[in-house]
Amino acid sequence: MNQPAVLQPLKTWSHLATRRRKPSEYEIVSTNLHYTTDRPDAPFELDPNFPTAMWFKTNRNASPLKHADWNAFRDPDEMVYRTYNMLQDGQENYVFGLLDQFSERGHDAMLEASWARHLARLYTPARYLFHTLQMGSAYLCQIAPSSTISNCATYQTADSLRWLTHTAYRTKELSKTFEGFGFGTGEREIWENDSAWQGFRELVETGLTTYDWAEHFVAMNLVARPAVEEAVLRGLGQTARHNGDTLLGLICDAQLLDADRHRRWTAALVKMALETEGNRAVLADWVAKWAPLGDAAINAYCGRLPDARDVGAAAREAVAAWRLGLGL
Repeated sequence: MNQPAVLQPLKTWSHLATRRRKPSEYEIVSTNLHYTTDRPDAPFELDPNFPTAMWFKTNRNASPLKHADWNAFRDPDEMVYRTYNMLQDGQENYVFGLLDQFSERGHDAMLEASWARHLARLYTPARYLFHTLQMGSAYLCQIAPSSTISNCATYQTADSLRWLTHTAYRTKELSKTFEGFGFGTGEREIWENDSAWQGFRELVETGLTTYDWAEHFVAMNLVARPAVEEAVLRGLGQTARHNGDTLLGLICDAQLLDADRHRRWTAALVKMALETEGNRAVLADWVAKWAPLGDAAINAYCGRLPDARDVGAAAREAVAAWRLGLGL
């Protein structure tokens, strides 16, 4: 009598078992985690027509940007929660060290009042801008078609929150030295009405109402974020140094390190999408739709920066060159 075959236990998760090498930590904890992609007709394995299921079927499954296997996407940095916390713990220690050292030196008391007024108009209202970037990345995390894309968006969300908290900390510090300048009290009015911010406000608030996951990715990661990075982080950082505000320049530099990582995974996802016929035209159409808003935002903001000749043109050229390097 034949004995029944004994099933050998798998050495790893089944979707990684066909590989000839041992899966990495990144592959084990990051890949194929979205159960809502298992059944495209019923993402939550409930009524396929209840509102949330319809939302995912419309804004994720029916996106015009197509790929046979979005789960094949990999973060070039292979970031996992453990390593992200290690990396950013060091980054935060660096920023906190800057804040402490410059505070001990009486940095704010050495700033010119005229520059402080520019900070109240062009820096501290960025709390609202960074919060919209945070919200956009959080949405992408929820709606993305693979967990490896969602993970990148999650770390990007956390970075935006860090930028916001750095700005909020400086807002409070500046309010102690420059009473009556509107630090901590006037930013909402400036964000909603000042001409310097209306281009960015239109760009990011419209981006937040773009629900197709791929168009949202284009609007925020290919247009809004690089515009913010070149105009607000790089442009404002350079202007700050010209006005004796080395602290703000260094904080912007630290935030640009995060931005470099965001661009790496964004570039990798675009490269993967371009492997599928028809996707280049889809992405190009969306870039053509959103890029004018990005350029207008850069113009409006950089046009108000003091001692910043040609910063706007340099920012627009840098953003366009980056997208061109992606093949768009």
